[in-house]
Amino acid sequence: MVNLLPRRTMSEEAQLTDTEDLQERLAEVQTLLARHKLVEELVHRQEGPRHDLVEDMVHKQHLKALEAKLEPMHPADIAYILEALPQDERLIVWGLVEAEHEGEILLEVSDAVRETLIESMARNELVAAAETLDADELADLAPDLPQGVIDDVFLSMSAEEREQLRSAMSYPEDSVGSIMDFDMVTVREDVTLEVVLRYLRRFDELPDHTDQLFVIGRDDQLKGVLPLNILLVNEVEVEVGALMQTDFVEFEPDDFAEEAAKAFERYDLVSAPVVDPEGRLVARVTVNTVVDFIREEAESEQLAQAGLKEEEDIFASVWDSVRNRWAWLAVNLVTAFVASLVIGAFEGSIEKLVALAALMPIVAGIGGNSGNQTITMIVRAIAMGQVQPDAMRRLLRKELGVATINGLIWGGLLGLVAWWLYGSPALGAVMTAAMTLNLLLAATAGVGIPLLRQKFGADPAIGGSVMITALTDSGGFFIFLGLATLFLM
Repeated sequence: MVNLLPRRTMSEEAQLTDTEDLQERLAEVQTLLARHKLVEELVHRQEGPRHDLVEDMVHKQHLKALEAKLEPMHPADIAYILEALPQDERLIVWGLVEAEHEGEILLEVSDAVRETLIESMARNELVAAAETLDADELADLAPDLPQGVIDDVFLSMSAEEREQLRSAMSYPEDSVGSIMDFDMVTVREDVTLEVVLRYLRRFDELPDHTDQLFVIGRDDQLKGVLPLNILLVNEVEVEVGALMQTDFVEFEPDDFAEEAAKAFERYDLVSAPVVDPEGRLVARVTVNTVVDFIREEAESEQLAQAGLKEEEDIFASVWDSVRNRWAWLAVNLVTAFVASLVIGAFEGSIEKLVALAALMPIVAGIGGNSGNQTITMIVRAIAMGQVQPDAMRRLLRKELGVATINGLIWGGLLGLVAWWLYGSPALGAVMTAAMTLNLLLAATAGVGIPLLRQKFGADPAIGGSVMITALTDSGGFFIFLGLATLFLM
């Protein structure tokens, strides 16, 4: 799900552009929380005729100071602080957040943290928070909200907003429809720039990332776009139709969001129109939602490569973390058992030549590193649309060439070291051959795994590094110990 940036204008005091500043704010909040807990514990231990009154006053005093610290902060920065706090402290801070910003903050926090915050809120609080959001933002939050809350919010919306919400929620998460924004400015082609300027002055502020106006006909057909820089430098008597641009990038709601992101990067777009199959303007896509989509895709890819199913709250319960991690750990357990069987099959060779036990982890380790390099490059190229499944043969030839050269150079170097350490040129030759063969295996897996997963409709990134490590470990042990048994025993 794509988290949209909040629309609230940031003051200079609230805007934190320096990571160190944000870390300082986090440290200040943590200090206030620690002080609050310490004083509460001390007051709670004391007894007196007005103990409850004193305890209540102390409680409110420290929470007031914490609330004052949070008040000028941007919702995105509060979201960062919430993610960095243990769950008990997180809920204390969450209870001090201004109600009007709760919806924006829920959009900013990670999915795992959002779940804990929503669980702590009453139904009326959730309804109030959701009602502060636009339809496109609410569509992002809706899957995490109880159905009863969605029903209440839906009843409070206008007919137009309901239709927008239905539309935004009807598209898959990886589509343009899931990241489109309904807040935009449209004009007619037969009006003058003077009329357009008067119309714009009626707004309190223009929608975020408005770099162009959309020119539509009577039936909402998109005719063209009018960039603001063209609007501002031309005579006011000129009609929009004479200046509008008809060569522009547009999307349909069913288009892949990934393709839209590539177009934004390629053409340096700030916004782009979204039209239905009949060419009617329905929404727009803005650079902030595209950046969020790219960031979330990158994070998802990193987690997938490590074998994690989803982003994890670092302060989640032990059981939640176990459930998120167990699947690929189970795969690792199986592959480790296979590797141990391979070693066990060559137990006699290892007993005769102890040097094999010292050298075989090197072969497996270098192979795993090389394989991860290859699979990272291939997955990145797939994500950027540069590689299709039919390119496997060409890419495989190239990576096998790289692996052969690296194997001969680095394997040869390690072979010389093995010869020098153990006085056996034959062992050095086996080391060189095993290294080269394992690098070839790593290259084959690094190209084949992601491309085959893509070909069969699976995510190319999921579990890639786990599978590469398993193959190069078992394969490396088998190759090295097998060659040693054939030529050294």
